Amino acid sequence: MKCIYNLRIDSNGDPFRITQILKIEPSTADNQIWDYEVVELENDDHYDFINKFLDILDGHYSDLEKIGVSTEDITIWFNYAYNQQCNMEFSPKRLKRLGDAGITLCISCWEE
Repeated sequence: MKCIYNLRIDSNGDPFRITQILKIEPSTADNQIWDYEVVELENDDHYDFINKFLDILDGHYSDLEKIGVSTEDITIWFNYAYNQQCNMEFSPKRLKRLGDAGITLCISCWEE
């Protein structure tokens, strides 16, 4: 099992400004997408990606808006590679927080 979590932001041509605002270095960035990635392997401690990524964004939405980035330009990705069965669950509290922020959750699963 391997999980890859991504916080992706449509950079609107200014990924450097997103890095300045969020005070975190992206894993990759170009003129289109600013992307922060965390990989969780089977024996790693659970990474609470929804709350961790929303914590990164909290307090910065208005600054992001000033450079043309709205919550519609932000997605959180859960990429899950599995080898037998694919199950997942999300707590209502986390999903509510995500929904209240207006951010889309994307899920991609594949069998290894």
